[in-house]
Amino acid sequence: MTLSFISILALATLALVFSAIRILREYERGVVFLLGRFYSVKGPGFIIIVPFIQQMVRVDLRTIVMDVPTQDVISKDNVSVKVNAVVYFRVIDPERAIIQVERFYDAISQLSQTTLRSVLGQHELDEMLAERDKLNIDIQTLLDTQTDAWGIKVANVEIKHVDLDESMIRAIAKQAEAERERRAKIIHAEGELQASEKLLAAAEILSKQPQAIQLRYLQTLTEIAGDKSSTIVFPLPGDFLGSLKTVINK
Repeated sequence: MTLSFISILALATLALVFSAIRILREYERGVVFLLGRFYSVKGPGFIIIVPFIQQMVRVDLRTIVMDVPTQDVISKDNVSVKVNAVVYFRVIDPERAIIQVERFYDAISQLSQTTLRSVLGQHELDEMLAERDKLNIDIQTLLDTQTDAWGIKVANVEIKHVDLDESMIRAIAKQAEAERERRAKIIHAEGELQASEKLLAAAEILSKQPQAIQLRYLQTLTEIAGDKSSTIVFPLPGDFLGSLKTVINK
């Protein structure tokens, strides 16, 4: 009877010792409470917890990747879109992450959803599609400010998809086509303007030098003569022959 009692006592003592031992990995910390009050943050490595008196909560310090579920967002120009995103964050203060908020992962998930809808709702559809990097920074800054009190750092936010319905896709395609036509007309008009300016400058130069216009006539005749046409009708100014004689004499 005595040996049995000693064996039971030894097993209980051994179990108590093993229950007091904790091993924390390099990326883990243990928030220790003493009789319900915060005591210290321990780890990594081998630590001992006094059973029944101390309790420990493990906290992972690695960067956590969290998907934000698809949200229905109404843009500033009253376009309904579906947007989802991904948030990268990590715990930098284990004490505040455990004490200041209940289940910080769920809290950040809910906060990310409301912040995503709030920020995107202040912008038009064109800005959502063209200025995604700026929107990512705005959402990340706002989330990081709000989670700072929880000891959590939001490192990055990335908007993954902005989904539109078929009618809106067709409208955007028509808008893009109209924009391309507008740019083509502008480029064509600018080309005509530059050509007219060059022609005007050339006319001014030729008007100052009569011999130059006559040489231009001769050059044009040479170019036409190289064609396969058998008959060439070319207008000549009245004073062309007289001016040509003057040029030859010189």
